[in-house]
Amino acid sequence: MWRGLASNALGLLIVGLVAFAAAVSWAEREWRAAGPLGGAICLEVETGSNMRRVSETLAEQGAISRPALFRAGVGYADLPGLKAGSFLVPEGASMEEIARSITEGGPSTCGTEVVFRIGVTASDVLVRALDPETGAFERVAEFDAGGELPPEYGEVADRADTRFRVTVAEGVTSWQVAEGLRAAPFLAGDIPEVPAEGTLAPDSYEVRVGTDRGELLAAMAASQSEILAAAWEARDPTVPLQSPEEALILASIVEKETGLPEERQEVAGVFVNRLREGMRLQTDPTVIYGVTRGEGVLGRGLRRSELDRETPWNTYLIDGLPPTPIANPGAASILAATDPGSTDNLFFVADGTGGHAFAATLAEHNENVARWREIEAQAAGQ
Repeated sequence: MWRGLASNALGLLIVGLVAFAAAVSWAEREWRAAGPLGGAICLEVETGSNMRRVSETLAEQGAISRPALFRAGVGYADLPGLKAGSFLVPEGASMEEIARSITEGGPSTCGTEVVFRIGVTASDVLVRALDPETGAFERVAEFDAGGELPPEYGEVADRADTRFRVTVAEGVTSWQVAEGLRAAPFLAGDIPEVPAEGTLAPDSYEVRVGTDRGELLAAMAASQSEILAAAWEARDPTVPLQSPEEALILASIVEKETGLPEERQEVAGVFVNRLREGMRLQTDPTVIYGVTRGEGVLGRGLRRSELDRETPWNTYLIDGLPPTPIANPGAASILAATDPGSTDNLFFVADGTGGHAFAATLAEHNENVARWREIEAQAAGQ
């Protein structure tokens, strides 16, 4: 009898183990299998939420079909704690993919974004929201920086899924960056002095509400320093620049002279050739900087009196490079200044298309200037 009982118990144990193994195998397949979500969604995880609440939200939105299994999988996988934010859940995402996104993923990938844009002529604020179906941002509101905040901003500023970003355009001055950051309503801290010209990297910076303005400026400066150091290390040794600081000055002039990526090296090459030949750079943006000192935009053409005015930046009157950069150049302009490529050109002038006509001789340049004057005259007569 005892033998029979032992045999039955052993059989039941084996059956139980087999059933358990089958259940675990099924659970693992369900955990990793494509989910039922028919279209991408933004999953908002509020501060202080828990995995039960999130799993129920996922089930309500059709992203998972078994909330209990989802919670068990999170515990079994020993994932980090839940993160607050808004996360993009793609169509057909598995439970594992969703769980890793909301626990060990990076910053929020979905929801609303406030972008504070510091531009060459003005600063503004863009409030936009990601459409999970298309993956494209849609504009919610857009308004000038420093003015009255519209209701749309207040509606999203305190939400957990709202991200904040500061973008700095290539060619802005350090004064413009400082003034822009002072007007950003979600930043904190003072800016006791304007950073040195050219030392801030134009880029897009994700920030948090309350980020210190000084810390953000330090991050911009550190980024620019790294970019400049790498470009200087890889520079063309024949370029007549004596230091990284001179490369930054030349890069800022290139940045202000052309907005076309394909022209940067050619423009840099013209200035390098003029430096080699001992010719003055004769570039209007440096004269403008001597007038404005980088504080705002001139907003008009240069006057004859300004072209004749002696300032440290008037390259019609001084030899070589001006004493400082005239703006904050982007990485592409820094690379162009340190490795401009080969060209015989010594001159360039606007060609009416947004680009420039280049010339190796003064006679050819004069022809290009005459064509540009005709274009200006035709435009003025319209």
